[in-house]
Amino acid sequence: MPAHGKVNSKAGNGSRKVPLRREISAGGIVWRRGSRGVEVAMIRPRGRASWALPKGHVEKGEDAQAAAIREVREETGLEVAGARPIGDIAYIFSWRRKGSLVRISKRVHFFLMEFKGGSTERHDDEIDEARWLTLDEALRRASYADERALIERAGVELGAPPAITDD
Repeated sequence: MPAHGKVNSKAGNGSRKVPLRREISAGGIVWRRGSRGVEVAMIRPRGRASWALPKGHVEKGEDAQAAAIREVREETGLEVAGARPIGDIAYIFSWRRKGSLVRISKRVHFFLMEFKGGSTERHDDEIDEARWLTLDEALRRASYADERALIERAGVELGAPPAITDD
């Protein structure tokens, strides 16, 4: 998956208009309180060095909240109790598919979710690793600034603002 906020606007020689496809995704910030304070679940997608929040496409007939809960379960192996909106991220990236360049405008609806059960060992095969991290660890590892901002917001909403910030 391309980096958030990266845009490649050239379509080969620049003379053709690049088709724009809109996508809606949903994801979650799963949290729990433990001996190390508030922790959040993060993922490292297969074959990538990046760390991110779990997220994925909203399927036909599914609302964003249901998609977020499903994606969290698939990508982290975790079950959650409830989900409340915490913010959206929007970005544009280009993708080469079957030899043609396509520009994708993506909006991701994120939800704050309390951990109920499950194990990060039960993530799906699209993920190399799912792990619990303290808020500060999550901020250091999160590969995307827009997701770091949501993690900070979650800490504040949970009464546990992280010690480090993205200045």
